Amino acid sequence: MKKEKMPVTAAIRALRAAGVAYSEHPYEYEEKGGTAVSSRKLGVEEHSVVKTLVMEDDRKKPLIVLMHGDREVSTKELARAIGAKSVAPCSPEGAHRHSGYIVGGISPFGTRYPMPIYMEGTILDLPKIYINGGRRGFLVGIRPGDVARILSAVPLRVAI
Repeated sequence: MKKEKMPVTAAIRALRAAGVAYSEHPYEYEEKGGTAVSSRKLGVEEHSVVKTLVMEDDRKKPLIVLMHGDREVSTKELARAIGAKSVAPCSPEGAHRHSGYIVGGISPFGTRYPMPIYMEGTILDLPKIYINGGRRGFLVGIRPGDVARILSAVPLRVAI
C-alpha cells in the first residue's frame, strides 16, 4: 500500500522555519475519537499523545494548553496559575477563529494569531511526544523540549 503524502500545513511550515527535527504520523481520523484513537492507531501510549486545547480567560483572551492525552485540565488550577478569575474551553468556532485550525486538527504551531501557550510540566519528562500537525488525522513526533522552546510554552501543573 502506498503511503499517503500529507499536505504541508501551517504547522509544518512553522516547524520547518524553526529548524527542529520531527516525524510525520498520519492515521485514519475518527470523529470524536480523540487521543485514545490516535494513540491506538499509531501504537503509542496515550500519555505521550498531547492534545492542543484552545481556551479563554474571563476577559475572553484566548490561550492554548498542551495536555497529556490521558489527562484533563483543572480550569480552576489553570486560572489560579495564570492570574485569571476563570478559564473555560472555547467553542469550536472560537477555537477555529483564534487558531485557524478546525477542532480535531488544532496544532499549537503556526496559529492564525499568537496566543500564550501553557504546557503541563510533566510533558517535558517524556523523550518524545505526538502532537497535532495541523489537520485531522495527522500527528508529528517531536521532542517536548523543542516544543517548549519554539512556542515559549510556560510549564504548569494543572492536570487531573
